[in-house]
This record gives sequence, C-alpha cells and structure tokens, in this order.
Amino acid sequence: MKALLRSLACICVLFFLGSTHFVSAQSYPDKSIRLMVGYAPGGLTDGVARTLSPQLSEILSKQVVVENRGGGGSSIATDVVAKAQPDGYTLLMADQALISNPSLFPALPYDTFKDLQPVALVGTAASVIVVNSSVPVRDLKALIALAKSKPGTLNYASGGNGTMTHLAGELFKQVARVDIVHIPYKGTGPAVVDLLGGQVPMMFSSIGPVAQYIKSGQLIALAVTGENRSPALPNVPTLSELGLAQATVIGYWGVMAPAGMSNEITEKLAKAINEAVKRPDMNQRLVNLGIDPSFASGPRYEKILSAEIPKWSQVIKNANIRID
Repeated sequence: MKALLRSLACICVLFFLGSTHFVSAQSYPDKSIRLMVGYAPGGLTDGVARTLSPQLSEILSKQVVVENRGGGGSSIATDVVAKAQPDGYTLLMADQALISNPSLFPALPYDTFKDLQPVALVGTAASVIVVNSSVPVRDLKALIALAKSKPGTLNYASGGNGTMTHLAGELFKQVARVDIVHIPYKGTGPAVVDLLGGQVPMMFSSIGPVAQYIKSGQLIALAVTGENRSPALPNVPTLSELGLAQATVIGYWGVMAPAGMSNEITEKLAKAINEAVKRPDMNQRLVNLGIDPSFASGPRYEKILSAEIPKWSQVIKNANIRID
C-alpha cells in the first residue's frame, strides 16, 4: 500500500510539473523580454535588434527591450544569455561573432552548441570589396595584379581584430594568394573615414556603411562576397563570378536562447520572428541597413552554424589570428 501511495504521489508531481510547463508555455510571454546585444549602441547588430524589437513587441503583446552589454567581442552578452533561465525572457541578437569567437577565444565561458539554442535566423549580408577612387584599379583582376606586383605594401582596413571585415580580408588573401596587410581600427566607422581620406586604400566592408560613397564615386566597388549579387549593388559582380568562389563570405544575424527552452516557446518566438521579417516596413529597414531579410527556423540556423564555425576556425588558424 505504501509503495502504491508513493507511486501515486510521483504521478501527481509529474502531472503537476507537466501542467505547469504547459500553462507556462501557453501564457508566454507574461512579462517583458530582454534582447541582448554584445556591443555598444549604434552598430549594425544593434540596428538589427532595434529594428526587430518593436515588431516583436507588437506581435507578442509584451515589450521586447534591447539591452547592450559590450565587451569580449560580444562574448560577455552571449555568456549572460547562455547562463540565463531557458524561459524565453533572455535572448541574444547574434551575429558573425557567434561563429568566429570559438576560435578567437579558446577559453570562452560557454559552449556555443551546448549552452545556446538557435531560435531563428533574421537576415544575412554580404560584404563588398571597395577601394578609394584614387587607387588605380577598377576591377578585381587589376587589384589582385597590383597586390601581387607589390607584395606586403597594399593595406586593407577593418573594424578591428577578429571582426568579419578582418576575417573576410584574410580569407581573400588565402584564396587569391596575395600579400595584403591588415590595418585594424576601433570600429567600422573610423575605418571608413580613413578609407575615404586615402589613409588606407581598400576595405572589406559591410554594404550599408559604404553604399552612399560608392554611389557618389568616392569609393569603387570591385566585388561582393555573397553567393548572389546584392540588390543594393546590382552591377557589382560576385567573387564567384570572378572565379574566387572559395572566398565567399556571408554574415548571419539571428536570435539565440539559452539551451533547454521548450519547443512550444521556441516555436512561438520563431513564428513571431518570421511574421516580423515578412512585414514590409521591417523588411525595408533591414535592407536599408544592408541586411537581406532571410528567415530560417532554429534547426536550419543550427545547420548554418555547424558549417560556418569549422570554416572560420580554419581561416583563423591559417592566418594565425589572435585577440589580445
């Protein structure tokens, strides 16, 4: 009889916990949600988060608040999310750093795959190879010829060590077999300023920050790094078209959550993100930032991460990139 009572008690507890989980998932969200950004306000990833948050707030009927927690190449904010309760109230606006950080920072306080869970991909973006208009080249073939004729003398700017503007340049070096020199800046903005001023001749930049200068003729776009031509630069060929498909670079922006979040909450968030991305006003705002709206579910986003992390690990290893 005692054994029977114990069994019934266990069944009641399990039923209660299951019911609580069901009610929690059904009522989600019942308070505001934090969307963590691993950088100071004003950058591209912050812009994506602040474009997404009001849309999600409206769809979910609860405020989605962007919280900036800069430092460690976004690893500080990522760690906050990795260690949060998997209840859907602490999320990460992830970017390319999620892919490169495991190789740049071997002692990360979290495991990207064990401690984090992809919710949905929001958008992608190619980079563009640009030169100052004073550089005597007007196509990529001429740039490669110039670099090979003067090895170690042609510099390229980036937004900092380990950023995608840096890694894209290193991949290009390895594929095109050219010796160009990396000049890191403290952010894309200062790098573009010196590029315009002629202090540095070239850059692998996201499209948004340089589009207006390409249009004005101050910068010359030689190639985009995506698989397809960019709608923002339809006349600029891809690296693949120019015979350098292995140098293709695509950046990914998506929402991550702490591992262990319920399927119900994950699906509810993914559905809301999909609806937000499809909205014309958000769609256009992402395009204005240089982002191609590209929703993908959590499993598809996870496949992308699984393919991209080893790719960039090899690039980083080959270039012997270290973060001080």
